[in-house]
Amino acid sequence: MSTSASTGPPRDAAGPRTSSWRQQALAVIAELQTQLDRLGDGSALAVGAQRHLDVARQAAAEQHGLLSALTGAAVDRTWANIHQAEATLLRLTPDAELPWWSADVLARAAQHLGPGDPRRARLEARLRKTDGRLVPEDRALAVSTLQAANVSAQIEKCSLRSFRNIVLASALIMAAIAVVLAVVGFLQPNKLRLCFHDPSTGPACPIRSSPDRWDVAIVELVGLAAAALTGAAGLRHIRGTATPYTLPMTLALLKLPAGAVSAVLGLLLVQGGFVPGLSNLDTSAQIIAWAVVFGAAQQLVTRLVDAQGQVVLRNVRDSSRAVDKRPEPTS
Repeated sequence: MSTSASTGPPRDAAGPRTSSWRQQALAVIAELQTQLDRLGDGSALAVGAQRHLDVARQAAAEQHGLLSALTGAAVDRTWANIHQAEATLLRLTPDAELPWWSADVLARAAQHLGPGDPRRARLEARLRKTDGRLVPEDRALAVSTLQAANVSAQIEKCSLRSFRNIVLASALIMAAIAVVLAVVGFLQPNKLRLCFHDPSTGPACPIRSSPDRWDVAIVELVGLAAAALTGAAGLRHIRGTATPYTLPMTLALLKLPAGAVSAVLGLLLVQGGFVPGLSNLDTSAQIIAWAVVFGAAQQLVTRLVDAQGQVVLRNVRDSSRAVDKRPEPTS
């Protein structure tokens, strides 16, 4: 087919291709382009498929800023156009080659559409009657099922991105709180005191026997280190992801400012007598030791976020994972 009328970028469009999702997308686009060059007949469908591939190629190759990374605009634009090109290629496929599509469409439906989805159920029933071979009479049903599965896959990734952004925003807010506490402690060491007074040994602070402007910063640093240690131990429960959103890394980053803040708040609670028996810490070493304990204690809260993150990751299915055969929950 002729692509001279295409307004998209050239097929060898250059651009930043360091992200794994860009590499994957460009590989898929190249394969679809090969199929389109073979099947294209100059029809409106073929021209439309070429436009989708051009837009997808441009979105995957162009440089995008921080806002695009947060909103996922480049990822969504790339894969939405890839999926539309796929559906158009299915429409263009000759009748004799339709059976080649049956396994792919069925697998995509099983991964992303629930067992109760009428399109998936009807396609499965039709394929059982034709010995698993897609016939021309079922082309429209296959296209509809493929499009529905692709939309569901995009929604799964949108949910993952939304959760990633929430965790990232929480980490930034926690980091801002830690910075404010450190600044207040530095400017007004007598206002935010982390000191204790034992009648038998006298006053004790994190650094020396009197308030120091670096007390809060030292406690936060110790709490952050403890959080990093417990976070490293918890990595054994976190699996990686092939999605374009680095949720496991974001979950790990949340623990660091959380540990810094929890160390300071924990010592303030002890200072206020909230923890019976610990109100009279009599040495700097004891204060630092409890800062370690409270910094590590952030794991009690962040592990709940980790668990929810794993649930979100498990809901994002792709061809590298087994088809989920579990029935949908009943209301």
